[in-house]
Amino acid sequence: MESSSEERFAFLAEWFDPSAALLRRYQLLFYPKDGSVEMFDVKNQRTFLRRTKYDELHQEHLFVGNRVNVFSRQLNLIGYGDQYTANKLGSKKERTLAMIKPDAVCKLGDILQMICDANLIVTKAKMTKLTWREAADFYTEHQTKSFFNNLVQFMTSGPVVAMELLGDEAVSVWRRILGPTDSSTARKEASLSLRAQFGTDGTRNAGHGSDSLASAARELEFFFPSTAGQGPANTASYSDCTCCIIKPHAISEALTGQILNSISAAGFEVSALQMFNMDRAGAEEFFEVYKGVVSEYPNMVAELCSGPCMALEIRGTDTPKTFREFVGPADPEIARHLRPSTLRALYGKTKVQNAVHCSDLPEDGLLEVQYFFKILDG
Repeated sequence: MESSSEERFAFLAEWFDPSAALLRRYQLLFYPKDGSVEMFDVKNQRTFLRRTKYDELHQEHLFVGNRVNVFSRQLNLIGYGDQYTANKLGSKKERTLAMIKPDAVCKLGDILQMICDANLIVTKAKMTKLTWREAADFYTEHQTKSFFNNLVQFMTSGPVVAMELLGDEAVSVWRRILGPTDSSTARKEASLSLRAQFGTDGTRNAGHGSDSLASAARELEFFFPSTAGQGPANTASYSDCTCCIIKPHAISEALTGQILNSISAAGFEVSALQMFNMDRAGAEEFFEVYKGVVSEYPNMVAELCSGPCMALEIRGTDTPKTFREFVGPADPEIARHLRPSTLRALYGKTKVQNAVHCSDLPEDGLLEVQYFFKILDG
């Protein structure tokens, strides 16, 4: 008999059952001692999954609002199952706004790696180019200060990337990653900080972070409105472009930063970027051209909606063709043998979990970019 004192965490989880087109509710139990999981069907009051060791789920994935995969079922964690779990796992989680300023957007890959190394999770991301009015609204508290016009001018001089970061004490952790406001002070006092590495002075200082939970809530609402409205517009250009999607498995394996660095190093420009949570219907629609053509179609759909993905508009010379070549063969094993420097050779695992999707046909490039940046973000 198990001792009743063994630690376990309980969550209320929802799973969309595609075959029955129903939303099913489960209690998900996680035992940290051996990393095992157990599931109960709430409606039918019976065990759905007997306690089983499952190596792919870790305690840091368990928080309300996250999506987790348990034996290829994508579960939304919608609540804590008991007070113990809420007290133990719920208290320190915070959300904060991280904004990468125009001077450091080219360093986004390195910055995402720093975020990941600090155990913060990027839950939303969007590249945008602020208008004068948007930047002035965002920095409204500095309106009367002498540097205000310079700041607004700088913030509208190129694209920025806004992100929602989630994690234990995210507000202070992200500010610690940023370092002191003035980049030269940062170089003296915190040489590994983001501003020490990528900033120039007090205005051109690579990034911004909310200074409190109240500011974070207000600033996240500015970029990612929860109610009506879109927030600032994305930067898609819809010309000379192709579409690249960093797949959910690559995001959860913390490969996003490296993939973006590889894309830039190969001479391609990321001209738009946004994180999406695809539902099954959206993923089916997006991959429709592969239906009945490739045997992996159902698994490709399941992968694309298994967690957040990141859509990119890529620009360069003869992009649809050259970028397609740079991505490499669909099967990473083949890619590693034949074209070892391609994205899929470097970051792919299987034919379905092959790190990125990219437009196969030149005429699809624009349509796929439009699907994400016009239709889904419309």
